Amino acid sequence: MKKVLSVLALSVLALAAPCLAQMPPTPTPGPEHEMLKKDVGTWDATVEMFMAPGAPPSVSKGTEAVTMMGGFWQLTEFKSEMMGQPFEGRGAMGYDPAKKKYVGTWVDTMTPGYYTVEGTYNAATKTLTAVMEGPDPSGQVTKTKETTEWKDADTRVFTMYAPDGQAVVMRITYKRRK
Repeated sequence: MKKVLSVLALSVLALAAPCLAQMPPTPTPGPEHEMLKKDVGTWDATVEMFMAPGAPPSVSKGTEAVTMMGGFWQLTEFKSEMMGQPFEGRGAMGYDPAKKKYVGTWVDTMTPGYYTVEGTYNAATKTLTAVMEGPDPSGQVTKTKETTEWKDADTRVFTMYAPDGQAVVMRITYKRRK
């Protein structure tokens, strides 16, 4: 039986060889992925939630662990407290060479919806500007602007805006844990 399986496996490989020879080379991470790699590590976060215009923000603390998968995907695990409740979120961010944009996903413990993210990075300002699309608390799909600005190698600031794109609803300042 083993001999039959070996002969069968060799036959399959012989048939597949021409197809494999025509396949494009395996992709490798490009310079756009280097931007994602700089966030790898553990970060302490200060979360500011702006609940009403002119009112002081609600402030809480959190942590974020960032890893890379295969050199292409940045994976984040965020833990905090939001509005007096434990909060956890998970994200994945990569670069789509066909779109020439950063793309990502987000899920968390406060919403049943799935969010997508798409944006561009400006190296001169060290800022990623993106649009997050997903359901608001009522279930209505909305688009919100978000930015991440790298102040230095160990500090970055994430800002989320109201659907009008003007009012800041949340700001998270991250400091790399040493």
